Amino acid sequence: MPRFPFIPQEQKFFGLFEQSAQNMVKAAQALQEMISTCSHVPQSVAEITDLEHQGDLITHQIIAQLHLTFVTPFDREDIARLAQSLDDVTDFIHAAADSMLIYKVDCPTPRAIELADIIVQATIEVEKVLPQLRHRSKLIQILPRCVEINRLENAADRVFRAAMGELFDDDIDIASVIKWREIYEYMESATDRCEDVANVLEGVALKHA
Repeated sequence: MPRFPFIPQEQKFFGLFEQSAQNMVKAAQALQEMISTCSHVPQSVAEITDLEHQGDLITHQIIAQLHLTFVTPFDREDIARLAQSLDDVTDFIHAAADSMLIYKVDCPTPRAIELADIIVQATIEVEKVLPQLRHRSKLIQILPRCVEINRLENAADRVFRAAMGELFDDDIDIASVIKWREIYEYMESATDRCEDVANVLEGVALKHA
């Protein structure tokens, strides 16, 4: 009798989480490239839009799998929160990129470049930590990476506050203030959602390690 390989239902979550994180990193890197070069903006936004749609699809798959699975690898609430937080990061990256296209932003600010760099660093940290969910013996190793993600979110907060203060310098026109305030808020929100991911992972590690 032939043997058919299969993946246990509860194990599928890990692969989907990792796919979501990889997709998120691609979106962050595309935003960073767009902001640092200030070129090919429509093409970059189209790429990020495709990644955002892919992220939505992965999230739907996770939630569908959650309804189909009787025994889950950790709490159902944590699975749903993790899926949504990962998706939210990509959503805010897309919102920032889309706003730059809509508002016809000609040249990025140094603060936008700083925030884009931090977003990439934070998403990469998330991508690195997620595979450790597969192994109970490695759950405790999640905690130091969560601390690093929190540190990056704090760094983004400092850049955001500085950026907002600079927007109200006397030589900046009101239109630029409105545009960049929205873009900065989306970028800072992306790092906030990375911190949400870290908080979920920290909780899972402490409960199950």
